[in-house]
Amino acid sequence: MYPSTLTQLARANPFSAPLFRLQKVEEPAQTTVVPAQKRRLAAASVTEGDSCEFGSQKYFILCGFGGILSCGTTHTAVVPLDLVKCRMQVDPAKYKTIFNGFSVTIKEDGIRGLAKGWAPTFIGYSMQGLCKFGFYEVFKILYGDMLGEENSYLWRTSLYLAASASAEFFADIALAPMEACKVRIQTQPGYANTLRECAPKMYAEEGLWAFYKGVVPLWMRQIPYTMMKFACFERTVEMLYKYVVPKPRSECSKPEQLVVTFVAGYIAGVFCAIVSHPADSVVSVLNKEKGSTATQVLKRLGPMGVWKGLFARIIMIGTLTALQWFIYDSVKVYFRLPRPPPPEMPESLKKKLGLTE
Repeated sequence: MYPSTLTQLARANPFSAPLFRLQKVEEPAQTTVVPAQKRRLAAASVTEGDSCEFGSQKYFILCGFGGILSCGTTHTAVVPLDLVKCRMQVDPAKYKTIFNGFSVTIKEDGIRGLAKGWAPTFIGYSMQGLCKFGFYEVFKILYGDMLGEENSYLWRTSLYLAASASAEFFADIALAPMEACKVRIQTQPGYANTLRECAPKMYAEEGLWAFYKGVVPLWMRQIPYTMMKFACFERTVEMLYKYVVPKPRSECSKPEQLVVTFVAGYIAGVFCAIVSHPADSVVSVLNKEKGSTATQVLKRLGPMGVWKGLFARIIMIGTLTALQWFIYDSVKVYFRLPRPPPPEMPESLKKKLGLTE
């Protein structure tokens, strides 16, 4: 049916559009074509070297596990910087700069004081990572199937934005209780030093609402952040392989591919920090105070106040996002999950546009 085996493989590639699941190719895979052995194509069946089917239950579970590792470990690693950033947001008069914030914190609480809030950070962001990365893969497939092959390619940025926003909606519900505990521990000296002290105390004072009153501003912060994180990353990877990397992705070694992943992740992280910072300031103040609403906090902070601590957040989020994508992609490599190449225009669309004979 096809002129060559290579043409057959190219047409069977669902990532010629961002995501489009095709039927299993009846003809057995040919391994005699050398370039096809290097390229990992995501298909409805297991290709050579992959440990599972693309879009299978095992695939989603391992993607979720990769999300746990990437988010839980990285956010815990930068707890000291996050603590200083939060304190700058809620008490700018006392914590004037990053370096001053570290100095004051160490002077008052010692070196151990910089680790305050590590337990809720690890638990909360592990749960968030599970939902964020796992559901992103689910929604990307679901929405890609709804759009069809050609529309998935033409509207791929919108596809990334919609899938990531849907995933983050559920991820923030999982994160909210631990985020509330973390901010209370970090920004209210003397309130509680550990998660075991903080959670029961918050519940006794305000009930279950104490853990979820910040979920709406959390959505305001995290959904734009995640939309930028995934869409910017996906398109940056595409641009890097197209304009910067001197050879096709299929010819790059796995370490080289992971370097591209890290660079694209850092670029995406800078934009993530900027678009989500005002809401992050509101969340920090809201979780510190009793009885306040997001609207009241926003009015009190004003246009300039919501940008306090931006530089610290850019450093933290840029590094975080780069490491998260690096760890997540490394998990895929380790477990031999399907890792499709950047999207290419479908053959059918090329014919419609007159780009092929």
